[in-house]
Amino acid sequence: MYKKSDVSIQKRGLEAVENKVITSVDNTQEVDTEKLIGNRLNEKKVLFKIQNLKKFFPLKKKFFTDRQRYVHANENISIEIYEGETLGLVGESGSGKSTLGRTIIQIYDQTEGTTLYYGTKVSEMAPKYVGSMINNIPKLYPEYKKALGELNALYEQRDKETDIEKIHELEDKLMFKRRDIQNKYLNMVRLAGGLLAHKDLSKVSGVLKEQNELRAKISEINYRLEKLEIKLNDSEYANKLDSLKSEMDKLRSERESLSKQLLEKDAKVESVRMEAVNEEGFKDLEDDRDDGIDLSQLTTGEMRRLRKDLQIIFQDPYSSLDTKLTVGNIIGEGVLAHDMFKSAKSKGYSEYIQKIMDECGLAPYFIHRYPHQFSGGQRQRIGIARALAVQPKFIVCDEAVSALDVSIQSQVINLLQDLRVEKNLTYLFITHDLSVVKYISDRIAVMYLGNIVELSDSEEIFKTPLHPYTDALLNAIPRTDVESNQELSILEGDIPSAVNPPNGCRFHTRCEYVMDRCINFEPDLQDMGNGHFVACHLMDLDPEERANFIKERDQEKLLKMKHEDELMVEAIQETQKN
Repeated sequence: MYKKSDVSIQKRGLEAVENKVITSVDNTQEVDTEKLIGNRLNEKKVLFKIQNLKKFFPLKKKFFTDRQRYVHANENISIEIYEGETLGLVGESGSGKSTLGRTIIQIYDQTEGTTLYYGTKVSEMAPKYVGSMINNIPKLYPEYKKALGELNALYEQRDKETDIEKIHELEDKLMFKRRDIQNKYLNMVRLAGGLLAHKDLSKVSGVLKEQNELRAKISEINYRLEKLEIKLNDSEYANKLDSLKSEMDKLRSERESLSKQLLEKDAKVESVRMEAVNEEGFKDLEDDRDDGIDLSQLTTGEMRRLRKDLQIIFQDPYSSLDTKLTVGNIIGEGVLAHDMFKSAKSKGYSEYIQKIMDECGLAPYFIHRYPHQFSGGQRQRIGIARALAVQPKFIVCDEAVSALDVSIQSQVINLLQDLRVEKNLTYLFITHDLSVVKYISDRIAVMYLGNIVELSDSEEIFKTPLHPYTDALLNAIPRTDVESNQELSILEGDIPSAVNPPNGCRFHTRCEYVMDRCINFEPDLQDMGNGHFVACHLMDLDPEERANFIKERDQEKLLKMKHEDELMVEAIQETQKN
């Protein structure tokens, strides 16, 4: 039978809603499950926290009366990416891997969800969405409390329910309710924290607004000073050194004055925070305070400031390069766009480009050649050099080696590994080649039809795959150990349409272990221990019952195959007789 404790929605993307912030409504003390999820993951610094990300592409209407239809490229993806790691992303063609990579770095605008970036603090950047959120606190927080009350009512209803199908139905409602709360309100909780427990939310909004306005002014000054510092060291501005130094001195003086004012505002905010410290729910709200920047809320100008940090290496090493530009111009295009040098004539520019080329295994004399004069592997190195030239923190490697020969693949992979160590880079490595992703990745996420169905350490996912789709992918890998007599397993059928994805678990149309609830209810990505996350209803069964169920289905499959073989033999014999 199903275990009632196992079918509860697990804490994944909405920690605040399920395990912490709920206590701000009913004042019940909950166990902090973060301490129970493996300290190994918590020791690492999170660079990205992606929660309930969706990316839909609208389709063109055939008639005016048609309803708007969408391609569901990514749906409800929640995942964390740690600084300095390589996260592998695998799945069949059309599963949404490349779309996810491009959406994370906001090449595509995400349809819904949150993408928190921790490479720069929200308090340092003070983006415009923060000011808008602060102004709406008096209106949003009562709505948030009401939504949490509705969520708690659903939890109570589920806990009292005994019918397993109704429990599954309630879990579905809980999952969608939590996602709705996160999308609408959790940016507010992350920004204000325990201040939301204060009795006078207008006062809270006022002090935070004053603080944020000063932060925004200081952020703008820091940005201008950074640009002036680059100009000061650029030979192209040699005749303007005095005016540049004068402007920098003026900005530093202004920043110093604003910083003193900010200290006063910070103290005022903390004073208001102390007024709320004994209010109900303060501690839980304060624990959810977060300094990550929600990339999906940034303006075009704000995103451009962070574009240096977030780069991509494209799949096709030829079509991604401008054939009319030389290698030096291709690599230097981003450098000049981000004002790292004024022009290609600036002192040190050529030396910098050649240094990047040398790090990527490209000879200095290649600088004046064009893309058509290089091999596939060399072109990919040019793509890597272009991404590295702007000194990023995070790189999406979108099928970066899939179009290359095996020997060239190994060279490019080793280059990426060396650069990661030298420059403390973080990679999202997208591929459909499982042997490659096993070698380069620290963790691996498996995607199917826009959803992440399994996530774990590289070794663990190859040693103990828990999702039927992951298991099918691994069994389909061609092997050289022919003496093992292990037959390749074929995953039958094609990926369903992303325009009309199946209800429930999206893999149920091809899964040999499908159950009734798989057809009707979407599984949540739940932690099975040691950071091994799986979205599969099989995990709701007791381990012993799960093993017996899988064994029974495997036996049925063998009997079916045996029967088909017998029919084939009979057909052949009948043909021979005729």
